[in-house]
Amino acid sequence: MEIAGFFAASLIGIFLGLIGGGGSILTIPVLVYLFHIPPSLATGYSLFIVGCSSLAGAWKHYTFGNINVKAALSFGITSIVTVLLIRKLLLPAIPEHLFTIGSFTVTKSLATMVLFAIVMIIASLQMIRRETVPRAKSGPRTFLLTKALVRGIEVGIITGLLGAGGGFIIIPVLVFSFGLEMKEAIGTSLLIIAINALGGFIGDLFHEQFNWGLLLPVTAIAITGTFIGRKIGEKIPGEKLKRGFGWFVLITGVYILIHELFLK
Repeated sequence: MEIAGFFAASLIGIFLGLIGGGGSILTIPVLVYLFHIPPSLATGYSLFIVGCSSLAGAWKHYTFGNINVKAALSFGITSIVTVLLIRKLLLPAIPEHLFTIGSFTVTKSLATMVLFAIVMIIASLQMIRRETVPRAKSGPRTFLLTKALVRGIEVGIITGLLGAGGGFIIIPVLVFSFGLEMKEAIGTSLLIIAINALGGFIGDLFHEQFNWGLLLPVTAIAITGTFIGRKIGEKIPGEKLKRGFGWFVLITGVYILIHELFLK
């Protein structure tokens, strides 16, 4: 199963490099089902893997001038604060056993996986839509700072609770609210994801123990995948690949729901 896990780690990086998001949604299922890491701890592992992979991809985009610092900071102000509050205050306060309905016990781990499956399904529908990559309209565009700050909170909640990057939320806002071209939106999205994820992981270091012998190789493979994804994006239209990946994410999300609610 670990061989499959390392292969899946490369896919995480490839899709981060290719479309600036989406690949990180695979990280939690890979860690939980292939590496058998408890869901609550897997979110911390995911933050490091996603953060480092996104940072590597963002650096490459920065060298090509595809980073909009103003947009990244607008998101980052609220998103990083939200991530830190959730990782430091909310998650440690949530008990492992939440409540019981008859003979069915809802645990923190179960709630994490079910919520993650729901996010996967929502993200997959975003990818499957015909126009999965939004396009900015021509003409002058108003700078919607308030919308960016609110979206930053939404991304911070997803990143803080689930360890996912939230690229499927970030990219449409960067395009429609900031009027960025797609290449610039992808690069900026990667920087925002990196800031949020690594910020959340640093907070986890104070109260979690990580298996670095596993975490570092998986991260290295994912980082390599980001460079592969960027090369693929130069030759193959990302739209077709993104829709195919969306169907894969949808199937995975449905499987997680069924597995967690009915097969355990």
